[in-house]
Amino acid sequence: MTINRSRDEISSNKTFLSALIITYNEEHNIKNVLNDLDFADEIIVVDSFSTDKTVAIAADHKNVKVVQHPFENYPSQRNYAISLATHSWILFLDADERLTAELKEEIIETIHDKNSFSAYYCCRTFMFKNIKLHFSGWQTDKIIRLFKKEKAQYDLGKIVHEKLTVTGKIGKLKNELIHYSFRSYNEYRQKMSVYGKLKAIEELNKGTKPTFFHFYVRPVYQFLYQYVIRMGILDGKKGIVICYLNAYSVYVRFQELKRLRLND
Repeated sequence: MTINRSRDEISSNKTFLSALIITYNEEHNIKNVLNDLDFADEIIVVDSFSTDKTVAIAADHKNVKVVQHPFENYPSQRNYAISLATHSWILFLDADERLTAELKEEIIETIHDKNSFSAYYCCRTFMFKNIKLHFSGWQTDKIIRLFKKEKAQYDLGKIVHEKLTVTGKIGKLKNELIHYSFRSYNEYRQKMSVYGKLKAIEELNKGTKPTFFHFYVRPVYQFLYQYVIRMGILDGKKGIVICYLNAYSVYVRFQELKRLRLND
């Protein structure tokens, strides 16, 4: 596949692309991610009533449609965004993800390939502030970001770290997506707390009864697994912070599950 094929060469047989983003208080990210999506034929931002300048910044961007929709959970919000897309091919990004020039060209080439798959994984480079994290479990991180609308839906049973269910074959893009997930300790800790509480709802729905094992062994195991087995130790101080906060999310999950069960 030739990644550098020009837009002019494929314009005679154009395939259209819808770019989707869901947001809540992403004023520090939204401008940059929208700039990265300037090659999409339409851009739809589904916002869950942000209290910052996210909506104003997005609405001021060319070719952007902003829709506000109440947030129930991640897969529901994502499926709602998919329902708004006009075109068959969808590129679904998070606000803290960035496209390289090489990845943009690969996406353009891919959607015009008549032998294309139903969906494509993107490998992600995890950025700790502005420094690449090499290990700590993130070295094999990949996620489906490019797919055909009629071939994919998000699984409503996975309300966080949502899973896209795809009908058909799944390929993999060569170029990596840049993931600016960690801006500060407090922000990432809050994110891990939110994820932990959402995962608790999943555990409640599965009928999990938390025990000593869940409260104490699972968080310790999570830390050791990422720090030792997944080589977080090689990331130095950054590795300690990331592995600890991911273990903290597991701790929050089962404490929240205990609370939910007591109030059920």
